[in-house]
Amino acid sequence: MIELGLTRIQTLLQKTPQTWKAIHVAGTNGKGSICAYLTAMLRANNISCGRFTSPHLIDRWDCISINDNPVLEAKFRHYEDLVKTRNDQLQAGATEFELLAATAFEIFEAEQVEVGVIEVGLGGRLDATNVLKNKAVTIISKIGLDHQAMLGNTLEEIALQKAGIMRAAVPCVVDASNPQNVLDVFESHGKQTGVPLIHASPESSGFAQLFQGTFEPHQVQNLTAAHEAFKLAYPQYAQSADILTPAIMNMKWQGRLQILDITSLVKKPREVLLDGAHNPQSAKVLADYVDKHYRVGHSPKPVTWVLAASDGKDFAEVSRHLIRPGDAVVAVEFGPVDGMPWVRAMKTDALLKAVPHDSLSSQHDAQKDVLGSIRWAAETAGDGPLVIAGSLYLVSDVLRLLRDGKS
Repeated sequence: MIELGLTRIQTLLQKTPQTWKAIHVAGTNGKGSICAYLTAMLRANNISCGRFTSPHLIDRWDCISINDNPVLEAKFRHYEDLVKTRNDQLQAGATEFELLAATAFEIFEAEQVEVGVIEVGLGGRLDATNVLKNKAVTIISKIGLDHQAMLGNTLEEIALQKAGIMRAAVPCVVDASNPQNVLDVFESHGKQTGVPLIHASPESSGFAQLFQGTFEPHQVQNLTAAHEAFKLAYPQYAQSADILTPAIMNMKWQGRLQILDITSLVKKPREVLLDGAHNPQSAKVLADYVDKHYRVGHSPKPVTWVLAASDGKDFAEVSRHLIRPGDAVVAVEFGPVDGMPWVRAMKTDALLKAVPHDSLSSQHDAQKDVLGSIRWAAETAGDGPLVIAGSLYLVSDVLRLLRDGKS
């Protein structure tokens, strides 16, 4: 169950010190990548750091990392049990996400990290992560329409919820590529709360320009925001491009434009593009990448898609960006999400109805068979491009199949 509010987690953490400083990241798209870039910059300079992002990808504890390594299961369960016991004793009634965030903060304190890189779970103002006490800098990435039932029906309403992570006198880096009406919300809220705003734009960042042509435009934009925040938190290290550049080039962030070898799953040499694009804005970014890299040449081959979605998503708008005439689609439902029982997969018949099926070369309903959906797609695609997208939870299922050696 998702239930926004700070009272329950404040109760859980009332006696837990936060001796580490925090970099807090909100937004609709790009939050996870920004957190990953920041971690790479911190580690390149031997700064001890924790990272908390959501959702997890393979195991429930991999959303918490220390110095870019997922926390060990035994340590996670120890502190999770501590937090759950406290929740029972205090009758705090914390939600699953609040318990998880509190567990992360306990681990960061126990590991004596210098800085925590924290991704907002949902929104900002009332998100459990907004109990952070020592924010060094905040970041707000690209804003789009998502979770409207909880955050508002307009970009302005959603932006105001995200702006709730701002703190007086703590600088906030905002993605300058946001629409002007969104930037106006940030400016207004920043003035009201006494927050200095920094607009992150690749055009004014010499560091980001080093990656132009190598990274995709949205990646450069996210990197710019991360570097601006890093400069504010650690100005003494921010200009060391010779240290930061290789760290960024070697960074890996699963489930975002990830080229993946699935030979073990389909029993023949095969790569796929794996991406967690799950809303119209991220779908547009993925579509631009696919158009640029796969729909090229005089007679480009159609794309075969493996698609899933969370229930309630505007998948018609997502598929409008992704699907082109002649493409093939297999719809599938991702499995139960450990620790997030409120998440439900969209039924495959509903998903296929949302796809412009009249223009498809073929379609298939795999229902709950993720492995079967991949095998159908690989067979259908032949030597043409294959893309798995629509949900980070589907990404998790695919990565888990590969990790567990399913065949």
